[in-house]
Amino acid sequence: MPPPVWRIYNLECNDMNRLVIQLPALNEAASIEAVLKSLPTSLAGVDDIRMIVVDDGSTDGTGQIAASCGAHVIRHAKPRGVGAAFRSGIRRAIELGADILVTIDADGQFATDDVGRLVAPLLAGEADFVTGSRFKDPALAPQMPGVKRWGNDVIACWISRLTGQDFHDVSCGFRAYSKDAFLRLNLLGDFTYTHEVFMSLAYAGLRIEEIPIKVRGVRKHGKSRVANNVWKYAWRAAGIILGTYRDYRPLQFFGFMALAMGLAGMAAISFLGVHWIRTGAFFPYKAVGFVGGAFCGAALLVYLIGLVAEMQVRLRNGLEDVMFRVRRLDQHFHRHD
Repeated sequence: MPPPVWRIYNLECNDMNRLVIQLPALNEAASIEAVLKSLPTSLAGVDDIRMIVVDDGSTDGTGQIAASCGAHVIRHAKPRGVGAAFRSGIRRAIELGADILVTIDADGQFATDDVGRLVAPLLAGEADFVTGSRFKDPALAPQMPGVKRWGNDVIACWISRLTGQDFHDVSCGFRAYSKDAFLRLNLLGDFTYTHEVFMSLAYAGLRIEEIPIKVRGVRKHGKSRVANNVWKYAWRAAGIILGTYRDYRPLQFFGFMALAMGLAGMAAISFLGVHWIRTGAFFPYKAVGFVGGAFCGAALLVYLIGLVAEMQVRLRNGLEDVMFRVRRLDQHFHRHD
């Protein structure tokens, strides 16, 4: 039965402070039991801790091992990607009435003792989203292939510029989310979610904090399913980042494209104009003028697309606010069933 109507308007009065720890897993039978058993069972300021394992199509019994360790297991029939697994975990965390959500990998790369360090700023009200940072403190930087470190630095710099903030590590999966943070997420990428989360929460104006952590740079068991091919990872991550930027900042996204096209078009027209002044004829560069005109026309069209998309962002922001409030109500109902 739903709670009485008067309780709907008192959503902050929770019976307890509940932490849900979520682990996406694909064929992690060799490590998941040790990781689950090493997770904290109590933390200062937290009344209840629960574990979720999203078994993303494993074929080695990962889900069964996780269930035997007391975790709530969500099973995907086939691998759908880390991003899809994260979304499934959020839905279950809402059903469990989470106040704080922590995500950590199931491969044993992270020190589970650091869960408390990531949660502390949320409990103190100093941040809405806390992420472990492998590179903020150079003394803690892990050993990893040079191309992977370079790729992490490039993506962190890129997202820092797109969001107007300064981040050192935007790819780490060890994170802690306040209720306001994870309930506001509306993610689309299936391949990964790490970069999309940074951009979504930064654009929403939430407070983001990086905590330096020490991790194992190379997996002890198996291979990463996200970054096992650096170039494939870079290509797919770039698509997600650009898509997120387009969705949240369409006027800037299309404006840059329009500016580039307009400059190219004006350069072509200017060249033809200089040629006409010198010779009194357009021949043999008449086609350059048509190309320049086409570029200028395309630039105007692309800019108009950006203006229309910017109007849609206002609708999106309103819908996301409605979704946030509905999720809070839904979570409240589940918590008091």
